[in-house]
Amino acid sequence: MAFVSHNQRDPNGAYTFSSRPRPVENRSKYREPPTEQAQGHYGNIMYDRRVVRGNTYAQHIIPTTAQPDPAEIHRQQEIRRRAMARKRAMEQFKPRTPEALEGRKHIDVQTDLYLEELSDVIVATDIECQTDAFLDRPATPLFIPAKSGKDVQTQIEEGELFDFDMEVQPVLEVLVGKTIEQSLLEVMEEEELASLRAQQRAFEELRNAELAEVQRLQEQERRHSEEKERRTAQQKEVLKKEKETAEKIAARAYTQKYLAELLPAVFTSLRSHGYFYDPVEKDIETNFFPWLMSEVNNSLEKRFTARELLDTIVYDVVQNRLELFKDQQS
Repeated sequence: MAFVSHNQRDPNGAYTFSSRPRPVENRSKYREPPTEQAQGHYGNIMYDRRVVRGNTYAQHIIPTTAQPDPAEIHRQQEIRRRAMARKRAMEQFKPRTPEALEGRKHIDVQTDLYLEELSDVIVATDIECQTDAFLDRPATPLFIPAKSGKDVQTQIEEGELFDFDMEVQPVLEVLVGKTIEQSLLEVMEEEELASLRAQQRAFEELRNAELAEVQRLQEQERRHSEEKERRTAQQKEVLKKEKETAEKIAARAYTQKYLAELLPAVFTSLRSHGYFYDPVEKDIETNFFPWLMSEVNNSLEKRFTARELLDTIVYDVVQNRLELFKDQQS
C-alpha cells in the first residue's frame, strides 16, 4: 500500500499536506494461517510479516495478503550485502586527512562562499500510518468423517483367548526378579557409600592429626629459633659491654699515667701566668683599690672646685676696689 502526498499552497501562502483519495481495498476479515516455517512460532513478533527487520532503507512494502518469495528475499539481501561491501571498500580507499602535528588539532571550517549556521539538531519529520488490527481466526473444528457401513460384533467367552493366571506368571517373575536385583544393587551401593564415608572420615582424622603435629613442630621450631636469636643477641650485648668496659679501663689507666706527669707542669704554668692567686690580695686589687681611687678623685675634685671659687671671689673683690679707686682719683 503506497501513499502519495501533494503540497498545495492555500490563499494565505502557507503549504498544506493532503493525500489523494483512494477506494477501500477488499481484505480478509481474519488473519492468514501461519506458514510451515512459523508453525511452531505462531504469535511470535519475529515471524510477523508486518514487522520490518534489518535495514529500513530501500525496502519494498509487501502486501500482507501475498506470500514472500525466498528467492526474491535472498536476492535483495545479496544486493544489500554487495552494496555495503562496496561502500566499505570505497571508504577504505577514500583519501583521508593526514594526522595533525604534535600540539595541534584539526577543526571543521566552512569553505563555502556563504556561511551557514551549524547545528547538532537534525530537522526530522514524523509521518504515521494507522492500520487496522487483524482479528484472530477461530479454531478450525476437528474433521470427523461420516459414518459408513454397519456395526458387527463378536461374542468371546471367558477363557477362550488366554488364561490370565498362567500368562501373567512370566511377567511377574521378570518384575519380581528385576525388583530384587535393583534392591540388591541399591543395598550394595549404600554399603559401598558407607564404607567410602568411613574411609573418608578416617583419612580426615589422620590428616587433621598430621596437620596438628606439623603445626606443633612448626611452633616448636619457631620457639627454638626465637630463643636462639634472643640468646645470640644477649651474648652479643655481653661481649659489647665487656669490650666497652675494657676500653674504659684502658683509657682510665692511660689517662692516669699521662696526667701523673702533666699535672705538676700544668699547675706550675698556671701559677706563673697568675691563674692561682691570693683571695685577700685579689679582693684588695679588685675592690679596695678602685674605691680608694674614686674617693681620692672626689676629694681632689672638691678641693679644685673650692680653689676655683676662692679665686673667683678674690678676682671680683679686686675688680670692685680698682673701680672704686679710679672713681676717687677722678
